[in-house]
Amino acid sequence: MVTRLFDAPPSAVFEAWTKAEHVAHWWDPSGTPLAVCEIDLRPGGAFRWVNQGDKGMEYPFTGTYHEIAPPDGLVFAARTFPSSPESIATLSFLEDSGRTRFTMTIECQSIEDRDALLAMRVDVGTAQTLENLAAFLHQIGQTEKSK
Repeated sequence: MVTRLFDAPPSAVFEAWTKAEHVAHWWDPSGTPLAVCEIDLRPGGAFRWVNQGDKGMEYPFTGTYHEIAPPDGLVFAARTFPSSPESIATLSFLEDSGRTRFTMTIECQSIEDRDALLAMRVDVGTAQTLENLAAFLHQIGQTEKSK
C-alpha cells in the first residue's frame, strides 16, 4: 500500500489520473511526457500509456478499468509488460482539509508476481511518479489561480 497527501482537492487529483492530457505529463518517472496516452474511462474501458525509454525502447503500461467513482476512487487491472500477469490496483482519493489523502493498493495474483514487481523497483518508480503528480498538481493549481 502507498499513501500520499496531495495539496489539491480530490476532484483535481482524480482528474489528473483520468484525463490523457494530464496523465501524459506526469506518469513517466523520468519526467518525460508519455509517447502514447490513451484512456477510455468507463467500466471495461482500456488504457494504454507508453513510456519512451533509452534507445527508442517503449515501455507500455496497459489495463482495463473495473470501477470508476469520481472523485473518490478507481479500480483497474493492469500489466506492467504485455507478458506480465495482471494486478488489480485500487486508488482512493479522500478529502482531508481541502487536500487529498491518496491511497494505492496493488493486489498481485501470486507471491511470485509481487516479488517480480518489487524486483523491478516498482516502489521507487511509484514514489517518483507521485512526486511528478504533486508537481503537476501544483503547476496546474498555480495556472488556475493566475486566470
